[in-house]
Amino acid sequence: MTKKVLTALAFSLLAASAWAQEEAQAPEGDTVVITGQRPGPGLWKVSKGEHVMYVFGDYAPLPIKMDWRSNEVEAIIAKSQEYLPRPSFGISVGWWGGIKMLPFAIGFKNNPDGGKLIDVLPADTYDRWQALKTKYIGKNDGIERERPMFVADTLYQQGLEKNGLTMRTDVYSKLDKLVKQYKVKITSSNATTELESPTEALRAFKNSPGTDVLCFARTVERLESDLDAMRVRANAWAVGDMSKISSLSFADREAACTDAVLNNDAFKSNEKLKQVKETMQKNWLANAERALEANTSTFAVLPLVRLLDPKGPLAELQAKGYKVEAPE
Repeated sequence: MTKKVLTALAFSLLAASAWAQEEAQAPEGDTVVITGQRPGPGLWKVSKGEHVMYVFGDYAPLPIKMDWRSNEVEAIIAKSQEYLPRPSFGISVGWWGGIKMLPFAIGFKNNPDGGKLIDVLPADTYDRWQALKTKYIGKNDGIERERPMFVADTLYQQGLEKNGLTMRTDVYSKLDKLVKQYKVKITSSNATTELESPTEALRAFKNSPGTDVLCFARTVERLESDLDAMRVRANAWAVGDMSKISSLSFADREAACTDAVLNNDAFKSNEKLKQVKETMQKNWLANAERALEANTSTFAVLPLVRLLDPKGPLAELQAKGYKVEAPE
């Protein structure tokens, strides 16, 4: 139960949020999402002399009925000495801190003082929510009592699935199986911070007024206007169309949802949380440079948006003199 509480509290601080992976605009719309077995994009190649690191661009949402499989990826993992997974973020409270949190966990997803969405959302946003709720969720009176950030997560997941897309892809689990199959060394770049007073943090979270209305509004906007863009990028990722992937821009729904947590009374004074994005990039870069020095072949994973970022980790490696080659 404690693990579920912490996961829900920190859902927008996970790597998929801190290093957002969502699209904003597309040059054209795709009304159908790809099905069947697909290879995904090619690999970025970072090299220093004879030492090479291959980087896979992870992305979601993807087509629900797509089966990812890449012979190229499997062949490279099989010959690699080390694997750098996509960085993620975690909150630690310790065993005793977790036990003390339990009495305060009941109702933590709900709005303070019994408020409902109609009480905390602007009228126009609430009306738009009602239309999307009817379309994607259906009758659910209980959800009206939940905080906007948690409702936004439910709405987004179900809205995507009704349109043939999912954030719950099996790509990462397949990569993990390949790494274990070929017994490749795993080096984590995760960032973890400990709450000094987890019970106080949970109490503050439960009692604080909503800072997450913008997160909710951005989620509504994405589902109202950007589904075509999501399909375009999902299809482009599935078939490895790098020209189309590079032409699309990313939206910032996740930034708004991350801010909903960072600006909450429970977390806004925690400096480590505010620096999570920088910490993960710093950890990954340090591991990448060490691996490039030690190994003839390294396999790594980063969110696609970070690979395309002109200020991202690959750009930093290139600035340090490493050769970086993007897939065609």
